Amino acid sequence: MAKEIDRYTYRVTWSEEDQEHVGLCAEFPSLSWLEETPEAALAGIRNLVQDCLSDMLSNDEAVPEPISIKHYSGKFMVRVPPETHRMLAIKAAESGVSLNRLVSSKLS
Repeated sequence: MAKEIDRYTYRVTWSEEDQEHVGLCAEFPSLSWLEETPEAALAGIRNLVQDCLSDMLSNDEAVPEPISIKHYSGKFMVRVPPETHRMLAIKAAESGVSLNRLVSSKLS
């Protein structure tokens, strides 16, 4: 089980409200773990994810796929207002690049 939890995406941040570090897991957005130190928060969320996975597996529930092993095509669609689309197309033309290249550079 330890190998499986290593594939998930963890983050530790400061919670001003709680005055502690909070451990989070992107694939389990409803879970969090508060601790005094970032190291303890990371250990806590990892243990919580492991417990959650064990419970899900024992109940034959589908477990979230780790983001780290998902295949991404590099393509996604974004809807913007027509005025924004026009403005970006003009900027791309004035810069001598494609709209795709302009938007990609802005997202990087």
